[in-house]
Amino acid sequence: MVGRGRWPWYVSLRIALAAMFFLTGWAHFAFLRDDMIRMVPPVFPRPDLMVTLTGIAELAGAVGLLIPRTAKWAAACLVVLMLAMFPANVYAALNGITFDGEPPAPLAFRTLEEVIFLSAGIAAAIPDRVAAMLRTARPGRA
Repeated sequence: MVGRGRWPWYVSLRIALAAMFFLTGWAHFAFLRDDMIRMVPPVFPRPDLMVTLTGIAELAGAVGLLIPRTAKWAAACLVVLMLAMFPANVYAALNGITFDGEPPAPLAFRTLEEVIFLSAGIAAAIPDRVAAMLRTARPGRA
């Protein structure tokens, strides 16, 4: 049962997000780098530098999520980073830019996916408020 085991639910969420950001951050430097560079909208200078910087930010955020003192700030910063990077996903979807040889995900699907990731990031950043909102939404449950 979530939140009743070894650690609270938000710690599990932070670990899951850290794993995701470690993998996606690593991809900025490894096997998907060229695809990510092509995803950067032309309005931004130096797409290669943008991919490097966002990769570093994702890796730093992943580490920050695993350190209790920095986890809330890391989650909040990753939410901002996801919002900042979303235009690249929109650009890729609207311009048919392939990713790992596959066509881009439809924009509606990618947007829904982004909402889920943002929600997870927000929950990891402010777990006390999220837990209070959930308790309020389900009266009679402790």
